[in-house]
Amino acid sequence: MADIVKMPKMSDTMTEGVMAKWHKKVGDKVKSGDVLAEVETDKATMDLESYWDGTLLFIGVEEGKAVPVDAVIAVIGKEGEDYKAALEAESGSQEKTEGPKEEAPKAEEKKEETKAEAPAQGGGLSEEELAKKGVTVIRMPLLSDTMTEGVIAEWHKKVGDKVKDDDILADVETDKATMEVMGYATGTLLHVGVNKGEAAKVNGIIAIVGPEGTDVSGILAGGDVPAPKSESKEAEKSESAKEEGPKEEEKAQVVSNANGGRIIASPLAKKIAKDKGIDLAQVAGSAEGGRIIKKDVENFTPAAKTESAKAESPKETAAAAPVIPTYAGEVKFTEQPVSQMRKVIAKRLAESLFTAPHFYLTVSIDMDGAMAARTAINAVAPVKVSFNDIVIKAVAIALKKHPAVNSSWGGDKIRFNEHTNIGVAMAVEDGLLVPVVRFADGKSLSHISAEVKDFGAKAKAKKLQPADWEGSTFTVSNLGMFGIDEFTSIINSPDGAILSVGAIQAVPVVKNGAVVPGNVMKLTLGCDHRVVDGATGAQFLQTLKGLLEEPIRLLA
Repeated sequence: MADIVKMPKMSDTMTEGVMAKWHKKVGDKVKSGDVLAEVETDKATMDLESYWDGTLLFIGVEEGKAVPVDAVIAVIGKEGEDYKAALEAESGSQEKTEGPKEEAPKAEEKKEETKAEAPAQGGGLSEEELAKKGVTVIRMPLLSDTMTEGVIAEWHKKVGDKVKDDDILADVETDKATMEVMGYATGTLLHVGVNKGEAAKVNGIIAIVGPEGTDVSGILAGGDVPAPKSESKEAEKSESAKEEGPKEEEKAQVVSNANGGRIIASPLAKKIAKDKGIDLAQVAGSAEGGRIIKKDVENFTPAAKTESAKAESPKETAAAAPVIPTYAGEVKFTEQPVSQMRKVIAKRLAESLFTAPHFYLTVSIDMDGAMAARTAINAVAPVKVSFNDIVIKAVAIALKKHPAVNSSWGGDKIRFNEHTNIGVAMAVEDGLLVPVVRFADGKSLSHISAEVKDFGAKAKAKKLQPADWEGSTFTVSNLGMFGIDEFTSIINSPDGAILSVGAIQAVPVVKNGAVVPGNVMKLTLGCDHRVVDGATGAQFLQTLKGLLEEPIRLLA
């Protein structure tokens, strides 16, 4: 029988893989050990080997496509063999396993259908039926990315008023600003669902517009947004108040706008003006009350407006307001799919930051001794030693003296590691990799340097293997080579701490009561407060500071 090839789990954090390249095609002979394809995981591009002899009968994933772990990617069997039975058997077993999960949605769908088919309460028509008759339900719009509800600051129309599609119905106060809401419908305002000063959830009904006399009780009976309390009384008060002097208010508003007061414009006009860099104060509105609408902005000519403004400007002795030049920019951006590495980085660091309670401790290191020691070591060492190599060695020795920092949280237990495996954070094109220098406390500086350089070359070539990045007990992240003075890092789970290494700075320091030139480097220890307390972290940094300021102790 044909053998099913599935996407293997190539790392502890892998959830899916991208088929980077196929080395075999359908019909090719395959031997056990042959490389079938290259798979891009979240950390490296790795070879996928065959464990069977036979012919490649089927390829289920195109190059460049991602599939989850355990998904079928190929079938190997005897030449001419019917492999479809094997595929059907595999899919059948999956459906059998996942079948019960699909029954619940069907029940829900049936419930929804029953609800939709039920006749509207109150004798009215449903929203869908009313829409065919020209009725528009106006809901609370999403006016900002963080908005969950809006407060009606002011209604500009009352029940019974005639409404045009570009009329402003209300002012809505969001979490960021007060904005105008348009009806985008023509007809009569049949219903106001929220009183002035009250809040409505996003997508909740705030008004209904349609032909005069239409019964909208079917929509209201759905319970989306209940009719406001004392609606009839509020409407009567609003009517009597507006009947007394609406014309005077409108007139005053127009005059105020003409004299450079509040600018009245539709939301669409504001958006177009913002995109084109047009100052709405220079645009004349053609709609009722001098309101600026879409066509006014689209037909606006800055030069013509400036000339007319000069001709109409009153002769005043007061200084003219400064004219802000307009600039028409273009909104441009590019998008690209999230790589497997970036997906896992986002997932794991978010889990670490929002699960482990982080706190940070910073200390300054006098690096004069380390600089002199490095120069002397590199004069005789077979491999050039960097300051980062010295930090790794010092960290490993300090961890042996402070095992609480070399620990990890296990839920119902804490693991105290007696070995020191130091993860070294490395930036690569697609993100970040953390290969591990194992048993760093027992290795020489030259040995550590050679190992880190080898990891760096493999990381850039995407040739690191799972064994290279698994098993760290502590992580060192160094941005000093980029000139960063100090920074904080997110703990590389399951480690209990991480060290952020800044640049060596030439600064004045006080030695023996005198200010002299010095070289200082700042280290910031990020700790998981579930396993490392403040005093424990501080004691670890004191030991590390002593080792770096007297590097001869690293050789003891």
